[in-house]
Amino acid sequence: MASSQIIIFAIIATSLATYISRIMGALTSEKVSVKSKIFKWFNCVAYSTLAALLGRMIIFPAGVLADSELIMRLIVFFTCIAIFIISKKNLVVPTILSAIMLNFLIQI
Repeated sequence: MASSQIIIFAIIATSLATYISRIMGALTSEKVSVKSKIFKWFNCVAYSTLAALLGRMIIFPAGVLADSELIMRLIVFFTCIAIFIISKKNLVVPTILSAIMLNFLIQI
């Protein structure tokens, strides 16, 4: 199998996996109460997965982010968390500020 065929196969397989799970979620979402234990469990799993990925990006970065020092990444992280809380959970401001701050700190 050529490498272009493998890439196309991988895109199709991951797309199917993504859309099948979304369709199943849409079909079953009416039957699950927001206050049920299963919904809370899935919510906790989703947040813990996100936290683990974020922690991995900060502590063991890959690519361009690996060029910055750990202390710089931690400064940007905690500053953006504080701004997120202060700005009443606005996601846009901390996201843009994180890119600006990290770029500025790397230049120093």
